[in-house]
Amino acid sequence: MTMHAVPVQMRRMPTTGPLVDTFGRVHDDLRISITDRCNLRCTYCMPESGLEFLDRRDVLDVNEFVRVASIAQRLGVTHVRITGGEPLVRHDILDIIAAIAALGFKDLSLTTNGTMLERLAVPLAAAGLHRANVSCDSLRADRFATIRRRGNLATVLAGMDAAQAAGLTPLKINVVLVEGVNDDEILDFAEHGRAYGRIVRFIELMPLDAEGRWQRGQVVPAERVLQSIGARWPLEPVASEGGEIDPAPASRYRYLDGAGEIGVVASVTEPFCGTCNRLRLTAEGEIRNCLFSDDERSVRDVLRSGGSDEEIAMLLRRAVWAKRSGHGMDESTFTPPARSMSRIGG
Repeated sequence: MTMHAVPVQMRRMPTTGPLVDTFGRVHDDLRISITDRCNLRCTYCMPESGLEFLDRRDVLDVNEFVRVASIAQRLGVTHVRITGGEPLVRHDILDIIAAIAALGFKDLSLTTNGTMLERLAVPLAAAGLHRANVSCDSLRADRFATIRRRGNLATVLAGMDAAQAAGLTPLKINVVLVEGVNDDEILDFAEHGRAYGRIVRFIELMPLDAEGRWQRGQVVPAERVLQSIGARWPLEPVASEGGEIDPAPASRYRYLDGAGEIGVVASVTEPFCGTCNRLRLTAEGEIRNCLFSDDERSVRDVLRSGGSDEEIAMLLRRAVWAKRSGHGMDESTFTPPARSMSRIGG
C-alpha cells in the first residue's frame, strides 16, 4: 500500500497487514524515547530548573523497548529513531542500540544534543547505529551557551566530527530557528553544512516547550529560509525515489552546484501531516500517534501484566487507527499538548 493508495477515509480497522490509519497512511517509522532526562536546558524546550523527571522504575528497560520494537517490525515498521530527552545519558544506551540493531531494521538512527557524542560515536557505530542527528542551534559559542544554558559549542562540533569519522552518516544538524534569537545564522549554517558535508535541517519552532511560552511570532517560516539560502546558493527540490510521496517531515532541497543539501521542517506554517508515517513510544511506555495529541495508550501496562504480543500489536493498531488527519494548529480550538518535547521524544 503506497502513501497515496487510499484517498478516502477507511471505515474498518484491519487486523492484519501494516499499521494503517483511517486516512490510508501506512506507519513504518517508530520513534522511541528512552529517557525524559537531559543534560542541557534549552530555552525552547525545558525550564532551567524545577522540572520533575520520571521515576526510573517507571521507564522501560532494554528488553521492554526491544519487545515493542520487534512487534512493531512484524507490523511493517522499517525505520526506528532513538530519542530522549538526551538518549546518550542512559548508562545502557549501547545495550539498547545493539539489541534493537540486531532486529535488522532498514534504518536505525539517533537524535542527540552531541555533548557525549565524541566519546560514544565509535561504540555506537559498533553497536549497530546507522546514523545520527545532532541538535545545534547556534555556531556562535556565546549564543550557543545562552540558548542551551549548559554545555559548550566546541564539544558538540567535536562530536559531529567523531560521528562522521565513525560512519554515522549522513550526519544531520537540527536547527530550531527562533525569531530575533538565531535567525541571523541561516546562511552561516548553510555554509557550515556545505563545508563539512552535513545536512542542515531548519526546523520551525513548535509549541512544545515545557514553560508554555511559545508564540507564533517567534516562528521563522521555512519559506524565508529557502529564500535566504537560495539567493546565495541556488536550490532545487529533491525528488522522492520512485515517484512516491515522501512521508518525512523535512522537505529536501539540493544545491545546484552539487555542494550537498538542506532540509526544512515547516511544522507550523505549512501542512505536512497528510503523509505522516510516524508512531511514538515514550520512555515510560505510552504510545502516541502524534506529537500534538494527548491521546496515549500504555504499552507498559500490557508488558508488565503479562500481556501477549498480539495484545501489544492490537494496541499499536488502535493507536494508529485513532490518529487525526493533522495536528490542528490552525484550528481555533487548538491547545498545545500537556507534555513538552522532552517528555514525548523527538
